[in-house]
Amino acid sequence: MLVKIKSLFFVALFFLTAIYPFGVLAKRNNNPNVLWYNAPANQWEETLPLGNGRLGMMPDGGIIKESIVLNDITLWSGAPQDANNYEANKYLPEIRRLLKAGRNDEAQRLISEHFVCKGPGSGGPQWGKYQMLGFLDLGFEYPEAKVATMRNYRRSLDIDNAVANCMFEVDGVTYKREYFTAFGADVGIIRLSASVAGKLNLKISMRRPERGNTQVVGEELQLTGRLDNGTDGKGMQYISRVRALLKGGKQKTTQEGLVISGATSVILFVSAGTDFQGNDHLKTTEKMLQQAMGKSYKTLKKQHGVGYHKLFNRLQINLGAGRTDIPTDARLEEFQKTPERDRGLPALFFQFGRYLSISSTRIGLLPPNLQGLWANQIHTPWNGDYHLDVNVQMNHWHLGAANLSELNLPLVELVRGLVEPGQRTAKAYYNADGWVAHVITNIWGFTEPGESASWGIANAGSGWLCNNLWEHYAFTRDTAYLRNIYPILKGSAQFYNSVLMEDPQTGWLVTGPSVSPENTFYMPDGKTHTNVAMGPTIDHQITRELFTNVMEAATLLGLDEDFSDTLRIKLERIPPPGRIGSDGRLLEWLEEYQEVDPQHRHISHLYGVFPADLISPFKTPALAEAAKKSLEVRGDDGTGWAIAYKQIFWARLLDGNRAFKLLRQVLTPTRKVDMNYGPGGGTYPNLFNAHPPMQIDGNFGATAAIAEMLLQSHNGMIDLLPALPDAWKESGQLKGFRARGNFTVDMKWKDGRVTYYRISSPKSMKVKVKVNGEMKEIKSAVRNNN
Repeated sequence: MLVKIKSLFFVALFFLTAIYPFGVLAKRNNNPNVLWYNAPANQWEETLPLGNGRLGMMPDGGIIKESIVLNDITLWSGAPQDANNYEANKYLPEIRRLLKAGRNDEAQRLISEHFVCKGPGSGGPQWGKYQMLGFLDLGFEYPEAKVATMRNYRRSLDIDNAVANCMFEVDGVTYKREYFTAFGADVGIIRLSASVAGKLNLKISMRRPERGNTQVVGEELQLTGRLDNGTDGKGMQYISRVRALLKGGKQKTTQEGLVISGATSVILFVSAGTDFQGNDHLKTTEKMLQQAMGKSYKTLKKQHGVGYHKLFNRLQINLGAGRTDIPTDARLEEFQKTPERDRGLPALFFQFGRYLSISSTRIGLLPPNLQGLWANQIHTPWNGDYHLDVNVQMNHWHLGAANLSELNLPLVELVRGLVEPGQRTAKAYYNADGWVAHVITNIWGFTEPGESASWGIANAGSGWLCNNLWEHYAFTRDTAYLRNIYPILKGSAQFYNSVLMEDPQTGWLVTGPSVSPENTFYMPDGKTHTNVAMGPTIDHQITRELFTNVMEAATLLGLDEDFSDTLRIKLERIPPPGRIGSDGRLLEWLEEYQEVDPQHRHISHLYGVFPADLISPFKTPALAEAAKKSLEVRGDDGTGWAIAYKQIFWARLLDGNRAFKLLRQVLTPTRKVDMNYGPGGGTYPNLFNAHPPMQIDGNFGATAAIAEMLLQSHNGMIDLLPALPDAWKESGQLKGFRARGNFTVDMKWKDGRVTYYRISSPKSMKVKVKVNGEMKEIKSAVRNNN
């Protein structure tokens, strides 16, 4: 009977929405920062993401049965391991000899045998993975309801307030659900209500695909378990607790869960936690649950709003009118056909990126991983871990400009945790000073090369992470922070200083062995192909940038004059930021190799364009043109994050229309979830980005790209509307954007020209501004608030 009723509900729902697609709801759909839908989610990529930086919930809005995916940012399997091969450095001289002799393929074979991590690496259980916590299932009953009367279904996510809603009518009764992961109380809260007394009937249960036990203790539903650590099976422990507060009706318990009948409203409290870093998860989650249940719903929601608004309300963006009258999934479809009719969608996507950062990041915990906070599987794609060859860095690129700089700090602490193991890895493989991390890491401090030479030997990861750490200083100018991270930056510079080798052809100092993530090239015979090289372009761009930043920091802090002198001397022998090949493109390697896949998703050799500022149309116009030619050959398609990265590049190269084309491609609607490494990225109905499958870096990369189109603050100036596309020229307004140097920027424009701007900072200071093509030097206004 239950299955029959469920199917009849969906038939009625789609019949009614086909005839009255928006019904009376259109009048409510004028908030530019709302995602909304007129049907329940049919797949996880249609559900609505909620998070408070630690806990996540994703409700699907089902009518008869609703499944809410639960997450905790700290829930990882695996354990610390030492997978260093301490004999590896003995093979380094021979590997380098082979590289200098042009026998790269032989060097790669030697690396595969002796210069990768011990054991299965990221493929083993000790590596671990980020995992979902479980499912909270709600089963609803509507006794004697007339199914054909069900109408006015609406499901929404209000990112202005970090609250999701679901509402529909059945037989004259309006049912409402409101969900949020409380920033104040640190629990998940779900409020269910019926407009007629006694009409709310439901069953509540929890489950997990593996290593989960459900039980009812008193009036509380619990899900508990322990993950595999890859050694003795006794890994991280977790618990999720659910209790209900009823208005009217009765609650009884069964072995499966809680049963509520005849209620008018129900508030569900979801408390969850793990024993990450020694947390007493049992005591902590019980205390949070009790405290939350001791407060009124109004108080909880108000505290939630205060905590969230402190971050979200710092910035506003208006690019023009948007199609708020149609559901978000339909809006994505329409944007592909007539993007000029929906200038509000890019603004919503930008604010959604900010929302995702705020929701998946909390100071003192972990940075967002490949899934951000949200995973619906035990075996997450690519382990849901941290990839250091673009992905975790991209997760943070937008934070400075988006006025969320402090959300960089969890990444800083993750990197700090890599220093000690990275020192062991530097000695084991390179007999080098300082610390190194390669291409992948996890919460357990893995720094060893990956298990395959073709990608795992990339040693740019630690230097690339230092760019993120430096950018937080660049935007905040916090010298106390700079002093705190200086040992991390210095340690990374010490590693690169130790491992630089001389190229016999040019005399330049380069890295080796290394790879250009994750690309492959043909050897001169045109048949043999390999990945391993010496001196890939990204490596010397990172080395150049890192040495320069460390010298600047040392000068500001009055430290390490001798070390700075050493770096300065080395800088003179490092290859230039870029070199132009015979076809006019920027060279990806020290040699002019031919790529096996010219449209490869990674564009690592353009690191100097972004996130670094080594190549630009202002400072190095010839190299900027070569970068454009490289992008043309790579093409515009790719995985989700790769399309977003190309959008950033075109913005930095001041081509706003090309950047907008890439944004439109980012927003291509998709529902595909197959694992893909080539073309085919896009955006799911819930605005999550598709690699595919879902991967959060595409969201964050596109957010950074939109910021770069509207405001840039490198090249020693603040550039207003540097890459404004024709689609946004009519009018627009920004408030609360940040620029490097700790400046806040507000501006308005009309017909592509800035009509008003205000630049402020903690104290008035001179700053160069490019506005409407004219360079000016002004004094900033004094900023009195955050």
